[in-house]
Amino acid sequence: MGTRLGALVERLGGQLVGDANLEVTGIAPLTDAGVSHISFLSNSKLRAQAAQSKAAALIVSAADDAFIAAGYGGARIVVPNPYVYFARAAQYFASLTAIVPAAGVHATAVVAESAQVAASAHIGPRVVIEDGAVIEEGVVIGAGCFIGHEAVIGAETQLFANVTFHAYCQIGKRGIIHSGAVIGTDGFGFANEGGVYIKIPQTGRVMIGDDVDIGANTTIDRGALADTIIEDGVKLDNQIQIGHNCHIGAHTAMAGCVGVAGSAKIGKYCTFGGAAMVLGHLTIVDKVHVGSGSMVSRSILEPGQYTGFYPLAKNADWEKSAVIVRNLPAMRDKIRALEKIIKTKSEEDES
Repeated sequence: MGTRLGALVERLGGQLVGDANLEVTGIAPLTDAGVSHISFLSNSKLRAQAAQSKAAALIVSAADDAFIAAGYGGARIVVPNPYVYFARAAQYFASLTAIVPAAGVHATAVVAESAQVAASAHIGPRVVIEDGAVIEEGVVIGAGCFIGHEAVIGAETQLFANVTFHAYCQIGKRGIIHSGAVIGTDGFGFANEGGVYIKIPQTGRVMIGDDVDIGANTTIDRGALADTIIEDGVKLDNQIQIGHNCHIGAHTAMAGCVGVAGSAKIGKYCTFGGAAMVLGHLTIVDKVHVGSGSMVSRSILEPGQYTGFYPLAKNADWEKSAVIVRNLPAMRDKIRALEKIIKTKSEEDES
């Protein structure tokens, strides 16, 4: 299935340069696009590649369009942000062939009598929905999911197969939770008595806003007393751990294997590269960007880009540097002693 360029522009906006009746069947990268594809140029370093593309049409910025217009023979859609336009166009093309699960409850699903399941929801095979749970309009719950006591799944949210969504937790509208994710596990809370750990009951919830994406095998702990909160628009990649009582601000994004310890408060519009770590009880303000593999060990109270890892080196070179770093305190003391000797010598010479 395809669409006319004119229809695509009517739907998504942009300035069309070329034949509005030209039909395109999908999106492809610059190097792979054929005569029925639309492609996009979001990196100006690839202008020469774009000019030689066989794509029927390109999504470009005004600056890039001025550069490639003479050499590229296809149509162009000129927009302020080609990458965002590509994302929206990709959503549209995907919708043309998407398989929409039929509304209804599968015969093998186990749904408590007191659960509220909207007629338009899809409940897949071997799903378990416990007492008092609420499944709103247009929700899709894949095979093998578990929805706990009085949990709430907001309208048009999709849970892929084998998601666990524990008691009392809530997610808003249009969310996506991928397979293996576990929402509302017990937080890691223990009191130590003479070397023996005493479990602290975790009685809070996980409260998730609208338009939140949660990746495969990501886990979000419920609060110990108060709730763990994930605000609107947050995007969490695969295999992320969010500790109990954390608060993640709206539209913050975290790449794979990020770990956030309990009671950390993270602002809005932040980004965290893969495998970044945040210690517990810290505060990170809005618009902070943490590099991959970085360890955040102190609160960050000023927006900006932060990186906390040593550059990769050959192992022998790294070991030499590690020895130097380990000896820095002693070197500092020696330098201070030398400074005192020099200062005393200078004063004696002056007198």
